[in-house]
Amino acid sequence: MNWIAISIPFFTGLMLLEYLVSKQLKKQTHDMHNTMSNIGVGIAERLCDALITGYFFFIYQYLQKNYGVFTIRHTVFTWIFLLLLTDFIWYWYHRLAHEWNIFWAVHVVHHQSEDFNYTVSARITVLQALVRTGFWAILPLLGFPAEMITTMLLIHALYPFFIHTTLIKDMGILEYVLVTPAHHSVHHASNPEYLDKNYGDVFIIWDKLFGTFKKLDPAIPIQYGLTTPLRSYSFLWQHFHFFIELFIALKHTKGVISKIKLLFQKPDTLSADYRLEAIAAFRIKQTETPFTSRINKYVASQLIILLTFLFLFILFENQVAYPVRIAFLISVLLTLINCGAILEQKKWIFYLEAARLIVLICTTLYYFRISYLILASLCLLLLLVTSFKQLQQRYLQQVYKQ
Repeated sequence: MNWIAISIPFFTGLMLLEYLVSKQLKKQTHDMHNTMSNIGVGIAERLCDALITGYFFFIYQYLQKNYGVFTIRHTVFTWIFLLLLTDFIWYWYHRLAHEWNIFWAVHVVHHQSEDFNYTVSARITVLQALVRTGFWAILPLLGFPAEMITTMLLIHALYPFFIHTTLIKDMGILEYVLVTPAHHSVHHASNPEYLDKNYGDVFIIWDKLFGTFKKLDPAIPIQYGLTTPLRSYSFLWQHFHFFIELFIALKHTKGVISKIKLLFQKPDTLSADYRLEAIAAFRIKQTETPFTSRINKYVASQLIILLTFLFLFILFENQVAYPVRIAFLISVLLTLINCGAILEQKKWIFYLEAARLIVLICTTLYYFRISYLILASLCLLLLLVTSFKQLQQRYLQQVYKQ
């Protein structure tokens, strides 16, 4: 059974259940735009993971066979030890991802949401997955076989989903050992008293050992998100804004040694002016204007379609030719960029729609190679080229009701 494919409707169902329960309890836990943004980031990460995760197994296998210090066997003790060691490594990766600019650049996306619910758990980037692999490489070097590592990483990745919620309160005695929703809500808070606390993923013991534990104070209202809110729905800006800010900071820093030091300093050492400079350079639109329900429904429908196709793609991935996989990845990324641009009411979104249509046409021609489909695709492409302006105007009228 393809558990990765099955996980998509399973976790999507839990997200929906949390939303329905919060509505029943009359609690405001979901902002529509934050939710759509979270799911969009998660779709991209899940798709990229599906395409590259298999390679990680062979990396771990190669490292263990050629450089492993020990040859560790499957026993109850070694599985327990692997769980503790995996969580210990995660703690230090996670802590450094908050303390070093170079790692914060790939982790910042997870903290951009101003909500705290199950959809936030999906807000992970493939760049973060790649960086984490460098930390997980310690495991095969110690001698753990690739089969144990990949199994444990799947198990270890399940638990954090359930701690991204405000609906679960005090968990009694478990609060002393495990990372709970209360502990993790502190980690996601941007309140000064809560910053850089509770890095653990499964066990809270590491935070208590290394002095980064902070207990939730019910008297303090929590503010989620970044200390300087991003206020942008752009898919690309969400992923790369800190890279751009860091580049600007490096440009303003004199000397090679100082530039290297900057990469390993804390994110709060960067001047807020660098964000403003980046916003000005890329003409980022930061707006509080409420969006029409028509736009919301359009973007939501796009995400539902993407989730459906993502499930089918991962379910039948082994039967899909590699060029079609790449075309699907490009189509998904174009759609996600387009969704963010629509929420910010950009005028250039039709160019992305045209690009997406061209990718679809090329994929159809490659995959089916049926004469009438080729003819229909060419006619569609010809219509797009000859009537571009008219189609663009009509499209914008339909989307934005202009």
